[in-house]
Amino acid sequence: MSTHSRPQKKPQSTVRHTRAIQHDRTKRPNSMPLAPQVTEHLTQLLHPQTLGQVAHFQRLGLRERVLTLPVMVALVLTMIWRQIGSATELVRLLRQEGFLWCTPLRVSEQALSQRLRLFPAELFQRVLLAVLPEMQVRWHARTRPLPAVLTWAQARYSQVLAVDGSTLDALLKKVGLLRGTEGHPLAGRMTALLDLGSRLPRHLWYEEDPQAHDQRCWPAIQEELEPGALLLYDLGYTNFTVFRELSAAGVTWLTRAKSNLAYRVERVLGETPQGRDRRVWIGSGVDRQPVRLVEVLVGTTWRRYLTSELDPERLPVAQVAALYGERWRIEEAYALVKRLLGLAYFWTGSENGVQLQLWATWLLYAVLMDLTDAVAERLQRPLAVLSVEMTYRSLYHFTVAYQQGKTTDPVAYLAENADWLGVLKRMRKKPAPASLAPVTGA
Repeated sequence: MSTHSRPQKKPQSTVRHTRAIQHDRTKRPNSMPLAPQVTEHLTQLLHPQTLGQVAHFQRLGLRERVLTLPVMVALVLTMIWRQIGSATELVRLLRQEGFLWCTPLRVSEQALSQRLRLFPAELFQRVLLAVLPEMQVRWHARTRPLPAVLTWAQARYSQVLAVDGSTLDALLKKVGLLRGTEGHPLAGRMTALLDLGSRLPRHLWYEEDPQAHDQRCWPAIQEELEPGALLLYDLGYTNFTVFRELSAAGVTWLTRAKSNLAYRVERVLGETPQGRDRRVWIGSGVDRQPVRLVEVLVGTTWRRYLTSELDPERLPVAQVAALYGERWRIEEAYALVKRLLGLAYFWTGSENGVQLQLWATWLLYAVLMDLTDAVAERLQRPLAVLSVEMTYRSLYHFTVAYQQGKTTDPVAYLAENADWLGVLKRMRKKPAPASLAPVTGA
């Protein structure tokens, strides 16, 4: 009797989600043009900073052509915001409509494709880095409630930040030098330093190597921190030397503790059935340092945190767990730029082209967060209870209402119709944080 071996199961593709997004983008019908008020809002926020980079554009020796810096910024931002699937369709819309601050233009698809591939991405990065501080000022000028834990933290720390990295998705193999290559090359890796109050990036970095470790970005991250800041990060950034350097620079840090962490208990600061707070020593040699090890029972799982803040009165246990929960905001930011704004679909395989799209997408992310925060102020609700995705998608309904003569103010329209548009989230009840009573005589 012969035996037959079972056929091996084909490994699941790691790029299936990316392919679906790519296919969807190329087949999707064109979206409605933006209402004049939205176009004006984007122009007021971005056009002055774009013009501010024209001198640098000229210093790079770039020739003044039809596709100048202001035109290219308008093109790329519109391509992302309206999720236009190809350069061919972009050329058609440019000829018919014009974009943002640009009047209709006639350009060839070949000229536009070459410009997208070769136009210096650093110009888009400079526009982004010029816009972000202004966005931060706009956020501080607004009055709207914040989550209690962030209100508490901002009263005690000069900055409340989170940092994390994320691998960019697969490139299209049909473009440029990638034709005929094996596998599905990834587009690189990005790292964001996010302000947890405004959810705006303080800084962004790009690494061409998609396998680059998070640790590689530590020197650049440290340069962006100021004394008195609070920094949150996950296990991938565990580095005892950096921990010591952050503490020496006056930066308070908070992270998860690895399951195999080696430590020596110096003192028990507090203990209940739901939590433990201890001062411990970690590291060795010059990196040996005192930290707090905080453990909180959530359901049947113990969650362990490390922090450089040794005073439990300055950073109580309940705030440790609640603050680390806010680190999830950076994961939400990555989901928005990738899934909602389409940073899983790259027009070109060149490093320059990937960066150009990266900086432009984060630029629109900042605009979208600013708009959502303006709606939150109008509603006098925390930004956390508003859906950024539905704010973006509801601009279609605002455009329809504007064309029908029913409204002229996008912020007022989104606020007044926040319930049925889904701009206001349906909130879920969360369990109360565990309390921790101090040990007598500790």
